[in-house]
Amino acid sequence: MTAYIYSKWHSSPQGSPVEFYSELDNERYEVRKVEVFRDGSYGYADKSNATKSTKLGVVPVPSLEEIAGDPEFDIKVITPKQFDEKWQEATSK
Repeated sequence: MTAYIYSKWHSSPQGSPVEFYSELDNERYEVRKVEVFRDGSYGYADKSNATKSTKLGVVPVPSLEEIAGDPEFDIKVITPKQFDEKWQEATSK
């Protein structure tokens, strides 16, 4: 089953993304990803396109519990609609 997640990196270094929106396949590999940078700009990636430094992960995304265990990150499940709205926002700029 496809999953959609949002995470925020509290202490991301300058030039790195602060927010991440990911669409995951059944094995938790990223299918599409949007990254939001401190300046409000976006990076995005899917299997055939990528912008900025954004790339799809090469290993499965850890479980929500594992990510939530790191105080540097907030993470939550989002709806497909929430992901698609952010995807449209990122890819239309």
